[in-house]
Amino acid sequence: MIYPWYIFFGIAPSIIWLLIFLKKDSHPESNRMILKIFFYGALATIPTALIEVGIGSFPIGEILYFMVGVALVEEVFKYLVVKKRVVESSEFDEPVDAMLYMIIAALGFAAVENILNMFLLLKPQYFFDAFLVGGIRFVGATFLHALCSGLVGYYLALSFLYTKRRFKIIAKGLLIAVLLHGFYDLSIIKIEGMAKFIIPIIILIFLSIFVSLGFQKVKKLKSICK
Repeated sequence: MIYPWYIFFGIAPSIIWLLIFLKKDSHPESNRMILKIFFYGALATIPTALIEVGIGSFPIGEILYFMVGVALVEEVFKYLVVKKRVVESSEFDEPVDAMLYMIIAALGFAAVENILNMFLLLKPQYFFDAFLVGGIRFVGATFLHALCSGLVGYYLALSFLYTKRRFKIIAKGLLIAVLLHGFYDLSIIKIEGMAKFIIPIIILIFLSIFVSLGFQKVKKLKSICK
């Protein structure tokens, strides 16, 4: 049976990116906490999928659906995982943790999304296709989830410096992540020609630079998360 390979190729992109991003932490988080948030990120796909299906049943138009019914719902639920399960934890002791745990939750979310795509799109005999889809999602959807959540994590970290404007700062981060996520999905699904590839690449490059610089900045911030 090839189905176990579907699971493997679905999870592998998230695990690889997880190992890469964890190297950015000079004070490593506990394996228990990493697995816990990865798992909660995976569980967040359940209410997200139900809401997306519900919103999709209304005639709201494709642009609004991808922006609100997909991007907004997914970015908010990934954020809620960290807000509810990390922010009040003793493990959350430095600003960079906001970015790391947002990325960990996003990678758990992406792992389940990848597996579902494998089972829905592929036939059992298509081993090579499963490998190919896993590779594409490694540099595409999985990376996008991690980067968008990393961006939100950056603004979450800043919010601890400016407590009176915390809501506005986090809302700003979510808004930017939602717009980029939504435009990424729309460009792949609706746009034809070279722009179908150029726009997602530009978005990923921008996010990569932003998140990389964000890590550098938050590492210099005073540990005032509490």
